[in-house]
Amino acid sequence: MPHVGKAVVKTLLNRHKRRDELFLDDYSINPYYGCLYNCLYCYTKGSKYGLRRPRGVSVKVNAPEVLSRELRRRAGKREYGIISIASSTEAYQQVEEEVKLTRRLLEIISHYRFPVHIITKSPLIIRDLDILSEIDEKAILPEGLRDVLGRGVVISFSFSTLEGEIARILEGGAPTPRERLRALEKCVEEGFLVGADLIPALPFISDGSQALEDFIVTVKEHGARFILVGALTLPGEVKRLYYSFLEKKFPELLPSYEKLYGVRSTPSRSYERRLLETAYTLCSRHGVRCRIG
Repeated sequence: MPHVGKAVVKTLLNRHKRRDELFLDDYSINPYYGCLYNCLYCYTKGSKYGLRRPRGVSVKVNAPEVLSRELRRRAGKREYGIISIASSTEAYQQVEEEVKLTRRLLEIISHYRFPVHIITKSPLIIRDLDILSEIDEKAILPEGLRDVLGRGVVISFSFSTLEGEIARILEGGAPTPRERLRALEKCVEEGFLVGADLIPALPFISDGSQALEDFIVTVKEHGARFILVGALTLPGEVKRLYYSFLEKKFPELLPSYEKLYGVRSTPSRSYERRLLETAYTLCSRHGVRCRIG
């Protein structure tokens, strides 16, 4: 396994200025610094997180104590809200099998009765379905979500493509799309609210009408209750890494990307609007929600 270090943190719980419209979270936590999945398109490589990205991964060793203190204070003020796990790393990457940090944090979250939205590429989440069942049953939902969700756990499995060969290149350290689909199906069988995130949809690779429809049909067959779709962002260093992938695998697409992104890190607004409209139309056609609640 690559280098695994230790880090001591002063805070763990990040409170958002407003609830995320897509993921419905009010808070986020990240048990680790860095990620061994090393997805080429990961936005953190081109953000402030990438500037202090460690070699390998670092375990936030005092995270349980810090989170317990923070949630005790929030619960005392009745400031309940959905906690997203994890927004800038993978909570169930390889190191979690040994250190069980994410599991310990879930136990604390369960104790203080906060709801969670777990976004993952890993089947390891199945290990923690016992604790997630407790959270699902007894979490206190914030105002505005009680009638919408009526339960304390949302699970999203993240994809950029269902094509194994492309995923192998772009998401070299992550479980395969097929493994994620099997894990998604298992979580559905256990009674959880589970969906699939095509975030990012890859322009001219996994964002076309046929590719989107194939994705929607496949994840629905595995039990996904909702599907979230989002565009690819290419900040800073990420654009160079991703364009290197295109040069090797899809050189014919480079001119289209250069036209779509130009000097920006995001595609044009018209592209994003078309992507979401197409996803909404196809989700409606196949009877799948294009949102969580």
